[in-house]
Amino acid sequence: MLVVMQEGATEAQIQAVIDRLVALGFAVHRSTGVVHTILGGIGPAAHFDPTEFAVMEGVKEAHRIMSPYKLASRHFRPEGTRVRLGELEIGGPAVVVMAGPCSVESREQVMAAAERVARAGARVLRGGAFKPRTSPHSFQGLGEEGLRYLREAADRYGLLAVSEVMDSSQIPLVAAYADILQVGARNMQNYALLRELGAQNKPVLLKRGLSATVEEWLLAAEYVMNEGNYHVILCERGIRTFETYTRNTVDISAIPVVKKLSHLPILADPSHGTGRRDMVLPVARAAVAAGADGLLIEVHPEPDRALSDGAQSLRPDQFEELMGQLRMIAPAVGRTL
Repeated sequence: MLVVMQEGATEAQIQAVIDRLVALGFAVHRSTGVVHTILGGIGPAAHFDPTEFAVMEGVKEAHRIMSPYKLASRHFRPEGTRVRLGELEIGGPAVVVMAGPCSVESREQVMAAAERVARAGARVLRGGAFKPRTSPHSFQGLGEEGLRYLREAADRYGLLAVSEVMDSSQIPLVAAYADILQVGARNMQNYALLRELGAQNKPVLLKRGLSATVEEWLLAAEYVMNEGNYHVILCERGIRTFETYTRNTVDISAIPVVKKLSHLPILADPSHGTGRRDMVLPVARAAVAAGADGLLIEVHPEPDRALSDGAQSLRPDQFEELMGQLRMIAPAVGRTL
């Protein structure tokens, strides 16, 4: 159920609609846009007439939301969501680039990476302290030590920090160091984790699952938003198909699809999407041209010595080349960098 209030509707009129929705068994989520206040009713109530709300004082229009995701739907915030972190805005006119190593391996490594990506124009430093690896014998990350190095490097070079949370028990620790909490592809449908992140006051970067449809992905975002955290950033990182030449198949078409269906900002991760360093630049260019609000790029000072995902990590000079290319592409699609 979606109720759009008239411009200038009083708080009393808004509260009257909220009270009526609650009486019918709806949980109410309020979104205040530039002009209108929008009330989203989520709940089991099936037999009601939207006209009952349409005729209430201060109401502009009321109708059912037919999609299973209500809060992530474009109808809930037609103007789109902009996730703000200080001076940084994700989902606005600027394409935001997040870059850094797949995993934090040492203080020297993450410092060197942060210096180069910041100089090239990145706004957020990425780096994993807890790594969900396919093999239990692979490097699993440095834990809190890695988070300390990540925070120190981000602060030194004027960057924000994003790092992955693998389990609900890790949320307080990662949140103490990172500005954005990342949910990896393997955890996209870890609903207990998503609910806990919904209770946080930090943005959540939600990667698409290995075989998830767009609807399943948006429903995962719904879990976070349903707990009160509307600061969700989606990330297309490739899906698993029959193709073996690349690590995954990057679904570029998902970017305009999400833009049509949802108000949430969307990034693309061409590093995990392709698994190949030589493919990262062209796929990153394509993602920005398709309307992505940002990119998540792996950059390592010495990729050939990386403890994880070296084959898909750019060298610093390649990242600088990419940023130069994006500065030409972004204005062509009405964006800045």
